[in-house]
Amino acid sequence: MRFRPVEIALPAVALGLFLTVIPGCGGQRPPRVMVLGLDGADPDVIDLLVSEGKLPNFARLRRDGASGRLESRQPLLSPVIWTTIATGKTPDLHRIGHFAALNSVTGEQLPVTSRMRKVKALWNIVSDSGRSSAVVGWWATWPAEQVRGSIVSDHLCYHFLFEERFQGKPASEEGVTWPRHLLVDVKPLVKRPGDVSYEEASAFVTVSRERFDREFSFRDDLSHFKWALATAESYSKIGLRQWEKERPDLLMVYVEGVDTTSHLFGHLFRAAHLSGELAEQASRYGHAVESMYEYADRLVGAFLDAMDAETSLLVVSDHGFSLGELPEDPSMTRDLRRVSEQYHDPEGIVYLCGDRVKTGSRFDRPTILDIAPTILALLGLPPAEDMPGRVLEEGLQRVKAPPRVASYETAGAGAEPGAAGGSETDAAMLEKLQSLGYLGTESPAGDRMLAAVLFDSGRYAEAERAYRSLLAGAPDDPALHASLAGVLGALQRYDEALEHLDVALKRDPLNVEAYHNRAVINERRGRPAAALDDYQSALRYDPDYEPSRRALLRLQGSEQISPPRSRRQAAAQAMARQASVAARQGNYDQARRLLDEAVRTAPEYALLYQYRSNVAYLMGDRAAAIESLRKGLSLDPRNALFRENLRRLEAGQPDRSP
Repeated sequence: MRFRPVEIALPAVALGLFLTVIPGCGGQRPPRVMVLGLDGADPDVIDLLVSEGKLPNFARLRRDGASGRLESRQPLLSPVIWTTIATGKTPDLHRIGHFAALNSVTGEQLPVTSRMRKVKALWNIVSDSGRSSAVVGWWATWPAEQVRGSIVSDHLCYHFLFEERFQGKPASEEGVTWPRHLLVDVKPLVKRPGDVSYEEASAFVTVSRERFDREFSFRDDLSHFKWALATAESYSKIGLRQWEKERPDLLMVYVEGVDTTSHLFGHLFRAAHLSGELAEQASRYGHAVESMYEYADRLVGAFLDAMDAETSLLVVSDHGFSLGELPEDPSMTRDLRRVSEQYHDPEGIVYLCGDRVKTGSRFDRPTILDIAPTILALLGLPPAEDMPGRVLEEGLQRVKAPPRVASYETAGAGAEPGAAGGSETDAAMLEKLQSLGYLGTESPAGDRMLAAVLFDSGRYAEAERAYRSLLAGAPDDPALHASLAGVLGALQRYDEALEHLDVALKRDPLNVEAYHNRAVINERRGRPAAALDDYQSALRYDPDYEPSRRALLRLQGSEQISPPRSRRQAAAQAMARQASVAARQGNYDQARRLLDEAVRTAPEYALLYQYRSNVAYLMGDRAAAIESLRKGLSLDPRNALFRENLRRLEAGQPDRSP
């Protein structure tokens, strides 16, 4: 029984000054490390495709090197995790907490930037040691920092996308690469979405030429896929070019293709029994995810081929992905709201092969915090004591990490979060993030992520201060009131917590965390009936909310809400469940027939009318959807979901069906 904080978002500041560490390599040629980051690559999918012989290079990595499932941690958001991987520090220290921040001057959204990071990344540490780095496409690397070597920032492909979309109007080149003149050198390797040919795309998708030639928009699934494919090719080619031309000691290349393709089409991965619009989607995009994994395997092969005898190759992903799962709300598959981070899994991958790696070995529960110390050890550099991860020694041979130094951090003033941004490139990045469901209708505000991290680590007094500071700037935010209530509940200040929960539920009657936190207080105060009612309300408004699901299972031996009260209602509920499956598979006609029969069987069962409304809405019959909700609300006047969906449908907005 735990309180839950709400919403996680943003970061803070700064970079340190230089600290020099000179490695000792016994007169031999210094070791080199390549890092290939494959966003969203899932271990289960890789295991499956390797077993089918479709990923020969991943099979080679496993056979000739060390491998394991990489334990990630919340929040499962790419900028946060890739910054943790690159720094060896937790988000409360590195301060990158979300995809976007607020410009402190203009109040506008901007993507996270390198200036918001408060600690040194591997490329800073390696540069300070006198060694060289080449970084390509890594999250939160714009504006590119001055390093010994080069940085091609995560703005590069957006930079050229802007040129393409706005009739050749030049975008700002400031900070896109370091050194600045590198932009001229890598420009010929940048592939734009418009450069992807119909024949190239046909290896991934099956669409008409007319659909393929439509104008680019991140809100169009095919356009977005073309961007992902073009960007993957651009960053991988630039990375291999930098490896060959610059001969850096450390190469770090980030490729997003698997993650974006999974966001777009992951619900179709080997999905069976689809009908209607989902079957039509599957005919176009059903093999896209699998083909992108095969593409990623070819990238792995290219990096393997570029290695020499003194090189180690690390292939890593930040999280996995639940594929082939159809959303409870089928309308989510109609546009790019469909997944966001909801379908991210906490296990990624880590493969290591090459120089000083034990053949066929397995890592023992590696975590994202272990990657930076291991890379430093492979380079002959000492990890720092303020890096909580360990060196993955069980997969290494002839590697003895130098004694740890206290820290690589030094005092220095950093830029404020709003000090960079406002470019056309920012707008393109934000449009892309919005289209994948990462940004709400409002900008993520303040240090919500940091407050949530403080709460989860048991630092309740600090979390209270953080949430009160956030509320001072957004006093009407119901999510912040619910989060502060969770902190106050953990401090056993129940009366104060209930005051904030009342505010949260008054301003948002569908606030699931508020119901859960109030249920916890009721349970702790010996009010089991009230606790059950609130846990059930949380699940009624979000059937996937796991904390309340576990609580119900513990208290009543079942996760069921609104249990049937008669045999007729039980039979109707069974039909409604069949209808839900049919609707998720796109067979709306069958779903409607089943629900009509269920209503004839138990017309007094209010839950049926929510199902009927959902199916009517999916079939484009808004009037029938409204009629069903009105009937359901007459039977269950306290149901806030019925009331909110009815309000939205009558106002011409999409509903908020769970």
